[in-house]
Amino acid sequence: MIGAVWDRLRLFNIGELLAHRSRTIMSMLVMAVSASLLVSVFSISGSITGSVDKLTHSLGGKAALEISGVTDAGFDQSLLQDIRAVAGVGTAVPMLRQAIGADDNRALLIGADQTVTQLGSDIGGTLKDQAAKLLTVSNGVLVGSAMGHREGDKFQLGTVTATVAGVIDDATAAKLNGGHIAIALLPIAQKITDRAGRLDSVQIIAAPNADVDQLRSDLTKAVAGRAVVADPQLRTAQASGAVMLVRYSTLASSAAALIVSAFLIYNAMSMAVAQRRPTLSLLRAMGGKRAPMVRDLIVEAALLGLLGGIIGSILGIGMGRSAIRQLPAAIVNSVESRTEYEVPGYAIPVAILACVLASVLAASIAARQVYKVAPIEALAPIGVGAADVVKPWLRWAAGALGLITVVGAAIIAKADLGRVSIVSISTAIAGSVLLCFAATDPIVRAVAAVARLFGAPGALGATTIERAPRRVWATVMTVMIGVTAIVAIGNASRNMVSAATDSFEGLARTDVFVSPTAMEQFPTGPALPADLKEKLSAIPGVGAVGSAQMAFSTLGQGRVMLQAFENGLAGTASLDSVSQADRARMATGEGVVISRDVARTLGVHEGSDLTLPTPTGEHHVAVLQVVPYFSAIAGVVMLDLDIMRQWYERPGETILGIQFAPGADHAAVMAAIRAAVPADIHVSTGRDAVTAISTSVRQGTSISSAILWIVVLVSAVALLNTLMLSVLDRRRELGVLRAMGTSRRFLLRTVLTEAAGIGVTGAALGLGIGSAVHYLGTFALGHAIAMDIAYHPSPLLVANAVLALGLSLLGAIPPALRAARLPIVEAIAID
Repeated sequence: MIGAVWDRLRLFNIGELLAHRSRTIMSMLVMAVSASLLVSVFSISGSITGSVDKLTHSLGGKAALEISGVTDAGFDQSLLQDIRAVAGVGTAVPMLRQAIGADDNRALLIGADQTVTQLGSDIGGTLKDQAAKLLTVSNGVLVGSAMGHREGDKFQLGTVTATVAGVIDDATAAKLNGGHIAIALLPIAQKITDRAGRLDSVQIIAAPNADVDQLRSDLTKAVAGRAVVADPQLRTAQASGAVMLVRYSTLASSAAALIVSAFLIYNAMSMAVAQRRPTLSLLRAMGGKRAPMVRDLIVEAALLGLLGGIIGSILGIGMGRSAIRQLPAAIVNSVESRTEYEVPGYAIPVAILACVLASVLAASIAARQVYKVAPIEALAPIGVGAADVVKPWLRWAAGALGLITVVGAAIIAKADLGRVSIVSISTAIAGSVLLCFAATDPIVRAVAAVARLFGAPGALGATTIERAPRRVWATVMTVMIGVTAIVAIGNASRNMVSAATDSFEGLARTDVFVSPTAMEQFPTGPALPADLKEKLSAIPGVGAVGSAQMAFSTLGQGRVMLQAFENGLAGTASLDSVSQADRARMATGEGVVISRDVARTLGVHEGSDLTLPTPTGEHHVAVLQVVPYFSAIAGVVMLDLDIMRQWYERPGETILGIQFAPGADHAAVMAAIRAAVPADIHVSTGRDAVTAISTSVRQGTSISSAILWIVVLVSAVALLNTLMLSVLDRRRELGVLRAMGTSRRFLLRTVLTEAAGIGVTGAALGLGIGSAVHYLGTFALGHAIAMDIAYHPSPLLVANAVLALGLSLLGAIPPALRAARLPIVEAIAID
């Protein structure tokens, strides 16, 4: 039985795949593109969360819980005694963790005491093996191999000159922040960072038989809001939030590519059925059953999807490595660990499975042509048999389901579901495809009508179009989806970038910003030198210098960005909407202003009470206002600078905003500022800051935009497939026409008119549907980034549609040339 099945597959399916290599390779490549996009998208988010997770395990080992600082300021070391006194705590391992360096030199400094060896972690083993070296070397540190130092080297680390007591071996260093790590005994680390008496985390090893849930509750009471008690995986969960918007938007674009690929597989299998009709009909006449034939076709398609998925997964690994370098620095630097590229374990299986399922579904629909026809009917040209006739009830069902889907997409887009709202874009496109299926006949008639506009060649092309309505409809859908994706997602993303840029326009009112990192990276630390503000204020031509701070903080189970301003100098347009009365309440610590996504997550609104955990304990404030704010990385809580300094124990500032005095020579003052600021600190004008932030936001959408144009190229391949099938179906007919004196040019124009009919109709549908989805997309993206996005239809909308149409029509050239060059004798001789 198995041998017979294999022989049938080998002779009639695998043999056909090898005989028609061009079509086989094309189908596999299209599926490979879809798989590569999926793998690269999964790898982007997986690399960030995976890097954080690997670092967490390397540091935490067998810790059951972690007590971490509310912000990067950590908490007072005296809290350690309260933690160790809680029943159920076996061992409490204190740590200091602080990022050092910037950009490519960014590393992590870890400080710990001898109890770290009980964690059974990589860092514990390293300290245990080399503890003697650290104890005998002044200001000694262990460094990872990626730091580029050798044992005995001295280098500036924080406020001290450190000595390399030892170099961590490559195998262990690779697990510890990719080797970009420095490890010191806790007192030395506190000295290096000038944070005497401070801790950033305490790893908790539960006592034997202790109830972890009860232990978590008791520890939460003990820390009383001064720190956060959570599972060690909380850091990974918070890191995933930073890249979630990019992941959702790129997944939506990748889904469009997969749908287009499925349509192309449908066309490829239709082509296979058309070419094999004589063989299939002969097998039916000899008593062959239809079910095995259909199953064989489905297996053939699954094989295409499997091979394409495997090839694409390999390509996707390289694409993901390239794509992760395109992520905005604000996303990459918002997490504690360095981002190391890795492909999540689920990425390749999911991508391959998606390709196989899409191929099987598409082939199942195409195989109906075999399953529905009688042996004698199978000898007729495709498009005139019962297989091409869809029952009315199926059309009505598709129309009803499509309408429900589109309405559901509209509801999801309008509802404030956060980043989940982006799902409405793909849902709306899927619903539109169902509605178009219900309108197959009008769409095919429209395609034929467009073709007839081109005279006699168009009339002949229209006849061919009407003979294969399902195949024509499928190709129109590929063009439609490509154009829709470009028009809808592309323009909605452009509107989002404009809205984000406008929201930061208030920064341009400040003449100069001084910060430890570039403004587009949302500088959260380290604090600027304590005397820098005074130095800058003394520069001739400087009118005023205002302070501001940014810091990531844990609130609830999520992470927010704290923003505190002095006199509104470094504020944004969101702060402009806050009344003077509310600003006075902010100054006294009575209230805060929060972004929409924070309000949604915490279930609060204007006037609600909000509890803020801080290193100085819990503070109860009122929500003074809920404002729109670009929250692609984290939601925002705005408060007074002095209050932030007191409650969160973060002295100083991470941003200085400078206003020039009236009549000052801007160039001279700017030069003086740059001379006064240390070389490793960033100086930028307010206008440059706005431009840089806008560029960073645009960079975040660039990956999605690239995927959309790949979808268009896939649409061009689908059009090529369909027209090639049309030529193959009519080889005898084309040969007879050539024998009767029809010119090659006439046949060339005939095929091109079919392409024009399909392309123009698909582009028109794509433009209309894309405009509607673009409108919904502005709401969806607005909820995703927690701000208002205005719907601005642009002339580029039509230009993009025309460009996408032009690329799609390129697929018509090879089959048109083949039709024109078809040898007369060979064509007439075809059975």
